[in-house]
Amino acid sequence: MTPVVRFEDEADAEYREAGRWYDVRQPGLGLQFFDEVDAAIRRIVELPCLGARVPRTPKDLPVRRLAIHRFPYHVVYVEPTDELRIVAIAHDRRKPGYWRIRLP
Repeated sequence: MTPVVRFEDEADAEYREAGRWYDVRQPGLGLQFFDEVDAAIRRIVELPCLGARVPRTPKDLPVRRLAIHRFPYHVVYVEPTDELRIVAIAHDRRKPGYWRIRLP
């Protein structure tokens, strides 16, 4: 069964903000960013263990991250059971681990 994909509100805001930022820099680049994030999420849905485990997260909460091609971002997610929870669309060079407060 394919899990439902659910973005945390903050992750959705990060996704949209980054896409707008890229599109202002170069028209069309924001859409390319969205396409790459969406492709990463499709890969995660197909192979939930594809992303690397995130160190220093609760052992009972399988938090993983997968790099986004061409852009300095990762999709941070909780390994799905019936739902794929996107915790963050995290920039690689800004405040590492800032999203940890979003975990239960």
